[in-house]
Amino acid sequence: MPTAKKPASAQSARGLATAKAAAKAAPAAVAKQSSAGAGVEAAALAGRPAPDFTLPNQDGEPVSRAALIARGGLVIYFYPKDMTPGCTVEACGFRDGIGQIRALGAQIVGVSADPPAAHRRFIEKHALNFPLLSDPDHRMTTAYGVYKKKSLYGREYMGIERTTFIIGRDGIVKKVFPKVRVNGHVEEVIAALKHPD
Repeated sequence: MPTAKKPASAQSARGLATAKAAAKAAPAAVAKQSSAGAGVEAAALAGRPAPDFTLPNQDGEPVSRAALIARGGLVIYFYPKDMTPGCTVEACGFRDGIGQIRALGAQIVGVSADPPAAHRRFIEKHALNFPLLSDPDHRMTTAYGVYKKKSLYGREYMGIERTTFIIGRDGIVKKVFPKVRVNGHVEEVIAALKHPD
């Protein structure tokens, strides 16, 4: 009888160890799955139809891709977080350059995972003159290939990679700016609008 119990006990111990190992590996597996789930690199969207979306703006009102491009060309810029230094510089740059961008037949929309209320505070604090859309579930950022695995001080995490898209009135992605550096970026966008490929 003692020998019959030993395998069962060993089997239980092995099962417990396997379960613990699986639980420990789960966060990494989820991150890997999320990263793989993006399924597209942002740069690969150039020349293709821009993925559709409908997201709430800073007032909680739904805004769709179709409604935006019905009014003309579109500059969508994805950024990590409201009120942070780099994102503030970028937003204020678009604010200051909006006259030239509109003169070239385009409009600006910013997108991050922040909730509408945070967007509203960001807009009010910096007098931003364009809408900000909220994508807390990362559906749009994933569709546009900008929700990626990032690394900071050796720690890996999922986040939004700063990226800008220029979309024509026909709904086609005309230009992609991956891994944007905020200084001088608005001038790059204006130049691209002036001289479309």
